[in-house]
Amino acid sequence: MSKTKRIGQKIKRNARISKYIIYKETLVDYREKFWSFIGAFTGIGLIAFIQSKYLLETENMFLIGSFGASSVLVFGAIQSPLAQPRNVIGGQIISALIGVTIAKFIPDIIWLTAPLAVATSIIAMQFTKTLHPPGGATALIAIIGTENIKNLGYFYVLSPVLSGSLTSLVVALIFNNMTKHRSYPTNGSLTNAFKSKGLKG
Repeated sequence: MSKTKRIGQKIKRNARISKYIIYKETLVDYREKFWSFIGAFTGIGLIAFIQSKYLLETENMFLIGSFGASSVLVFGAIQSPLAQPRNVIGGQIISALIGVTIAKFIPDIIWLTAPLAVATSIIAMQFTKTLHPPGGATALIAIIGTENIKNLGYFYVLSPVLSGSLTSLVVALIFNNMTKHRSYPTNGSLTNAFKSKGLKG
């Protein structure tokens, strides 16, 4: 089989998978929408609660904008390859590391640092197979965020990025496996730990 033919078959297969995912995610299943709402509300609510109750207003943010975009994937498009745990954690951490590094070592020239952080994070996520679109926002926040965010330096990677991502992921593993109609992650290796027999009915 020629290389061109193999590439053509791979493109067709990926197109079929993409169509299937898009079709599944646009079906009007009110149970799915209900659990998407409950999961996203709980995930973001938990992070916001921790910030409002345990951090002073003058302290650093625990809730960042990219978590909203991440919630769309992990609660609303749970079958997407971009919403899987490896992508959620890996993509966010890699992007945060890149954003902080660029902010620290390249002069504060916004037209250079902002696109460089986003573009570099995309390439890094592609190479590591951790592509997670909100990662681009996470990298950008390290560049354009408040002084509190910038003062965190590499601690930004641990909190809010890693801590918030882990919080969302744990909530997703619980709520996305509450019924037999939802299963997360797609490879199923973590699913059984969160899906008990009593919740399948």
